[in-house]
Amino acid sequence: MASFKKYKTKTKGELWLFKIDVGKDPLTGERKTTTKRGFATKPEARLAAADIEREVANGLYTPDNNITFSEFAQEWLEDYGKSVKVSTLDLRSRMVDVLDKKLGALKVKDINRKLYQSILDDLGATYADNSLSIIHSTGKLIFKKAIQDEIIKRDPTEHTKVTRKKKTVEELEDEELPKFMEKEELASFLFAVKESMKHQDYTLFLMLAYTGMRIGELLALKWKDVSFEEHTVNITKTCYLPKHNTLNFILLPPKTKSSKREIVVDLLIISELKKHKFHQNTIKNHPASPFKDHDFIFTSERVLGYPYNKSTIEYKMKKALLISGNNQDLSPHSLRHSHCSLLAEAGVGLTEIMERLGHEDDQVTKRVYLHVTKTKRLDASNKFSALMEDAVKMRSKSNITNKMS
Repeated sequence: MASFKKYKTKTKGELWLFKIDVGKDPLTGERKTTTKRGFATKPEARLAAADIEREVANGLYTPDNNITFSEFAQEWLEDYGKSVKVSTLDLRSRMVDVLDKKLGALKVKDINRKLYQSILDDLGATYADNSLSIIHSTGKLIFKKAIQDEIIKRDPTEHTKVTRKKKTVEELEDEELPKFMEKEELASFLFAVKESMKHQDYTLFLMLAYTGMRIGELLALKWKDVSFEEHTVNITKTCYLPKHNTLNFILLPPKTKSSKREIVVDLLIISELKKHKFHQNTIKNHPASPFKDHDFIFTSERVLGYPYNKSTIEYKMKKALLISGNNQDLSPHSLRHSHCSLLAEAGVGLTEIMERLGHEDDQVTKRVYLHVTKTKRLDASNKFSALMEDAVKMRSKSNITNKMS
């Protein structure tokens, strides 16, 4: 029995697809399905499905080896989306769009290694190395599924590679560190927020600056995650807003295993959180309030009770940067780097910083840390040199004494 569904496309508007059971796999004994897309109307989809049903009933059905990359990639996405986070599916979907522009009209069986490598090389001129690696890994997953479905016998992504751009000596020397604020700049920024914006905004930016947590982690924070007695904040989830729509928020597991952590915060954070909770309760408990309580600490100004929007944070940060006279290129994520740099300046070790930030092994954090502690490392080197210089002088005096005697 076929099932039918309407779906949206970027270029052709709304189309119809159907999914149909085509019998058991003779090798595994498992039921197999196939999906057909691109029908203008539901009746068209029904007619095509009926043809396949007759073929299956009469034992004449064979897998469609003429499926295009665009059709098969969409089938793969549907299957892939059943076992991953929504944010991961969104990322893979965007990578499929990139590949679809190059391969979409081609039959999967006609794509070979030489063609696939040439497309990777072509995309390398437009996309950064990291993005290209994700595009490539997406392609590998799609063609692996094509082999499993017996559409192709050879994987065109095998023995292909992302050719990384080689940096010149000048580029390596000029490589910029992630942008972050010095303590005086951070103080002026927070003062600008406090004086020109709402208390929720001040508490929000204070949290980002004083904990180094990720934006998604902050947006997902609920009051139950805070212990006012223990002065701790538990990071157990991240908030994803599909297409920046706060009404459709999705709470997901944290980015990595080490992202799940408990952060100890100081009296200032606890004090401001208590004030914020009082203000929020005042709004929430008003008889005419439309506040929809989801227990979020930071909530939307337009849709009360729903999580704060990342784009609003970015807008307000730009405004506060302008008021405080700070670098306009800084972003909310820069506050995470700022937290790292100021912890290093305060003498906190790299291991402790990475635990606080929820990192297992992060090269960006290490680069910031090594930059900030450069003076201390130079001091250590000078102390070692001074120690050895004393030892060398002592040895020289000893040799002279021995010769004289």
